[in-house]
Amino acid sequence: MSTSPPLAQIAVIGMGVMGLSLARNLHSRGLRVVGFDRSPARAAALTDTWGDERFSFTSDYGSVAAALERPRRLLLMVTAGAAVDAVIAAAKPFLARGDVIVDGGNSHWPDTDRREQALAAEGLQFVGMGVSGGQEGALRGPSMMPGGSPQAWDALRPLLEPAAAVSDTGPCVTWCGHGSAGHAVKMVHNGIEYGDMQLIAEVWSLLRPGRTPGQVAQVFHQWNEGRLQSFLVEITSHIVAARDPRGSGPLVDAILDVAGQKGTGRWTVVDAVQAGVAMPTVAAAVDGRVLSARKADRVRAAGLIREDHAAPDIASADLEAALYAAKLCSYSQGFNLLAAASTSRGYDTDLAEIARIWKAGCIIRARFLDRVHAAFQRDPGLTLLALDPDFAAELSQALPALRRVVGAAIGAGVPVPALAASLSWLDQLRQTRGTACLIQAQRDWFGAHSYRRTEAPDVPVHTEWGTLERLS
Repeated sequence: MSTSPPLAQIAVIGMGVMGLSLARNLHSRGLRVVGFDRSPARAAALTDTWGDERFSFTSDYGSVAAALERPRRLLLMVTAGAAVDAVIAAAKPFLARGDVIVDGGNSHWPDTDRREQALAAEGLQFVGMGVSGGQEGALRGPSMMPGGSPQAWDALRPLLEPAAAVSDTGPCVTWCGHGSAGHAVKMVHNGIEYGDMQLIAEVWSLLRPGRTPGQVAQVFHQWNEGRLQSFLVEITSHIVAARDPRGSGPLVDAILDVAGQKGTGRWTVVDAVQAGVAMPTVAAAVDGRVLSARKADRVRAAGLIREDHAAPDIASADLEAALYAAKLCSYSQGFNLLAAASTSRGYDTDLAEIARIWKAGCIIRARFLDRVHAAFQRDPGLTLLALDPDFAAELSQALPALRRVVGAAIGAGVPVPALAASLSWLDQLRQTRGTACLIQAQRDWFGAHSYRRTEAPDVPVHTEWGTLERLS
């Protein structure tokens, strides 16, 4: 008597680079996987290459549903936007109450909330999940950031934990919170990534004068063995000394200086503005990419707005301290936004857990995150990472170097927008008496918006400024 093969535990919809890599990862952990590609010819080719008794491929949503155990779990790895809605619409007729749809793309969190609410009305569970690590991470073990209901997480956890990257504190996947928390966390991850990349690029521009590519690479290599150890610093140490295969100089010098972006950095900045959270380091990084795209204007400005400077001579020790301090400022801003989003949207996000799952698998993975994890474990209500006593002591020590680096760069005409924004944020944070008093006076003068006095901060006051006696 013949028996049917066991049903698949998860379907991966979308067999592009990331989808196929993640499907192969899940299969390699002993799971039963069905992959979907809308092209029958490609589904057949994938079957010939990868198919076995635990790994099948199809181009039919009915076949996907029939191949899955209940509750069905579908992981969508398709382009964010209209494609996600199209896949949901096509798959939904074959699903039943309690089934789980996971969007593993870089969707904007408001879209995730919209989809979750619409599908909940039909009895389906929807999870927005950030996935970080690129193709290699998807294949070997990414950092994954699912949100949604705790019940959906319970259904997904046995499958996601074996496929995630693993650090010394466990699998780099956790429940990020209710609703759209998973995609909001991934958005902030990418915003921090923008900041990290911009800061590293600015420091690289200051390291180059007087050093060969190999010497610059060695500096980054040394930094990667200390407190700046991270994936981005590691790859930079290789990139800056790579020889151009079409010439004799560094390959990086042959690359057009126009940076691409897919929108997550802009979303982070917009979200921060709407939440009333200052994120100047990430905003400077986004502005840097926007200005990089205006190549023609930059070339024209270089010829029209002229000023001669000598190249700055800055010690590598100062640059290391400046990069570390600015990185800490950027992470403080990012985690502040996560905390604000969790409060305003009811995510119930555990910031210590977010730092923990970023320790491996993702693009911003770094030794530094061990200490971020520990800081939020010690004080879950920490309002700013920079106010953790250990980090505050390090900032006090590194601040003079950051100031020297920014001052030298500005004096030499070298743009360092993210380093300068980090320094300004930190300086403003440290002011016990700032300049907002004058701004409030201006607002009251032209708009009667009122102000509050230092001796009675809870009482609004309006003044007819034009009638006041003037001091000499």
